[in-house]
Amino acid sequence: NAVHTALSFDLIGEDVLIDGEFRNILRQLITFMMEDPRTITTALEIAWIAKAIERIGDHVKNIAEQVIYIVRGTDVRHVSKELRRFGGSPGEGL
Repeated sequence: NAVHTALSFDLIGEDVLIDGEFRNILRQLITFMMEDPRTITTALEIAWIAKAIERIGDHVKNIAEQVIYIVRGTDVRHVSKELRRFGGSPGEGL
């Protein structure tokens, strides 16, 4: 179904945002820990939570890639971001 494919492409793009937010959280936590070592325990707990959420995003991306494969028969796991954005498949645009 085209709707499922379009939503799957959207979800794949969202993973980039989740990864960026995870990196931002880690930067902030490192800053907090450097400024006040008493925050290390709490900061590490938050880092583990953030990593778990980031992994959930990775799993969602993997499921979205499988949906695209099931619906279109196209493996988009190793396709450039540009081709994904336009719903292309490997070998197109070469």
